[in-house]
Amino acid sequence: MTSPKKNAEFQSLSRRTFVRGTGAVLAASALPFPRHVHAAGDDTLKVALIGCGGRGAGAAAQALSTSGSVKLWAMADLFADKLDTSLSALCTGQDAQYDRAAHKGLAGKIEVPPERRFIGFDAYKRAVDSGVDVVILTTAPHFRPIHFEYAAQQGKHVFMEKPVAVDAAGIRRVLAAAEVAKQKNLKVGVGLQRHHDALYEETVKRIHDGEIGEVVYQRAYWNGSGYRVRPAREAGMSEMTYQLRNPYHYTWISGDNIAEQHVHNLDVCNWIKRAHPVTAQGQGGRQVRIGPLFGDIYDHHYVEFTYEDGSQLFSQCRHMTGCWSSVAEFVVGTKGKAEVHAGRIETGADTWRYRGPKTNPYQVEHDRLFEAIRNDRPFNEAEQGAISTMTAIMGRLATYSGKVITWDDALKSELALAPDRYDFDGTPPVLPGPDGIYPCAVPGVTKVL
Repeated sequence: MTSPKKNAEFQSLSRRTFVRGTGAVLAASALPFPRHVHAAGDDTLKVALIGCGGRGAGAAAQALSTSGSVKLWAMADLFADKLDTSLSALCTGQDAQYDRAAHKGLAGKIEVPPERRFIGFDAYKRAVDSGVDVVILTTAPHFRPIHFEYAAQQGKHVFMEKPVAVDAAGIRRVLAAAEVAKQKNLKVGVGLQRHHDALYEETVKRIHDGEIGEVVYQRAYWNGSGYRVRPAREAGMSEMTYQLRNPYHYTWISGDNIAEQHVHNLDVCNWIKRAHPVTAQGQGGRQVRIGPLFGDIYDHHYVEFTYEDGSQLFSQCRHMTGCWSSVAEFVVGTKGKAEVHAGRIETGADTWRYRGPKTNPYQVEHDRLFEAIRNDRPFNEAEQGAISTMTAIMGRLATYSGKVITWDDALKSELALAPDRYDFDGTPPVLPGPDGIYPCAVPGVTKVL
């Protein structure tokens, strides 16, 4: 299990950090609320899945695989075909992108008749209001603050995927909702699952216990071939619909790959430091993944983050085929070094390797969340998720601008990434040029704060 001391330290850091940056928002939200408790021995926990892609179906299967009686009660998505595909995969386990073993025997725990299948921009509200206890938020990241805010207001426990926002305005909204959740005694899990991986837990504990001395610098990587590319748009498809069908490739929807994926590695490095960086500077761009199918995100970012104590984190994420791939975290200290992702620590002639049990952190994070719900134990990872997401956002602001970005300036930014309205005929914040290619950020020119 995760160390209570470690959680308390990180949560204390989170609270201090965000009270400095968003005190007015928190003051407005920290009002007295009735305590919401689902005590051990209560009836079935009913779950709503909001966001029916592959990660959503996987999270739903993991929720249904926790101990105790659980029912998938409602589902919501922008698109009916995505909901139908996800529901079919959950019921049958026949889709290759899902873990069939995890879905075995789950069909009897799924009770989602047509009247509890909700489609459209307001579908999340109808799912939250359908009589459920727990809400799983796995839509594109842009919508996470909106959906988390509503779920907390309605008194629902939440599991939400990372990243938890795409801009500072969204981070502040998540923080305010996290305070509401605390006041209502709601449990909140965030899909930064390395915190629930036994290998990572033991390795980080040893670093915290001083095995490699004081941390001098860290290196973090998410270098791979890239996310899948959707086909060209269908005839008559609106620009908003097309972008929402291809969410990963637009900064306003996904936060760019530094937030969408690399946030995992940045989260580990913050966990090790029990702090967040205070400045970031770096560079990035779009060199290979160029064309109408690739939206406006970069295909590579390199960021040097500096923490308050002067130690640094050197961060890379890249989406290019035929290049070196690595998803990893390394730490160098005054007495040794660690390969965190591999569970390996070297101190002089001695080498420690993790030899403990292999756990499925995706399942463990749900097991712990649902156990906390059933037994009314503290569990709120929203602030931790917000810190790590904000770290990724700060890094993106540095690469997009080519400037040194401070934590305080980034967190106070009023620049919000959003369409003119939430409608399939609405206008997204980025549009293609005459050649069909979307303009991307230009360092030295693009306004990021």
